[in-house]
Amino acid sequence: MELNKYTASLRADLLAAAALGDEHTRTTADALGTAAQASARLMLLEALSDFADEISEQLDGHTVHVRLAGTEAVADVNRAAMPGDAAEEETAYPTMDDVTGEMRRVTLRMVEHVKERAEEAASTNGVSLNSWLSQAVQGALRDQMRKERPY
Repeated sequence: MELNKYTASLRADLLAAAALGDEHTRTTADALGTAAQASARLMLLEALSDFADEISEQLDGHTVHVRLAGTEAVADVNRAAMPGDAAEEETAYPTMDDVTGEMRRVTLRMVEHVKERAEEAASTNGVSLNSWLSQAVQGALRDQMRKERPY
């Protein structure tokens, strides 16, 4: 589900309301619109995640998780571990939390607006950009491990 079509509507409404004002009002509204889009995207993701939790409670043996991939909300449906799945537990891949080792430095190059958005997301989550990027990579690896695991 592409979230931009919903957040762009919010921004357009804000700009339309400011159109009657002077240039300063329009400039301020444009800046607020950009900030509101990022905030609205996170609020939509949180609402979708809460909705996925409600759906998971009603599903027998499955869970629904929502994650953000760029500006798109993606839903994953997974089979929950059931009693008697011991054989599956034995072949389960380790989670990133289970893996320890020496820390290594990585240089990451990205376009400026992507870096700015990542910094905003990190700030919203109350962590440093480095921590946020590390968590994003770990989450992507966990998702990949889940997809590679045969059911």
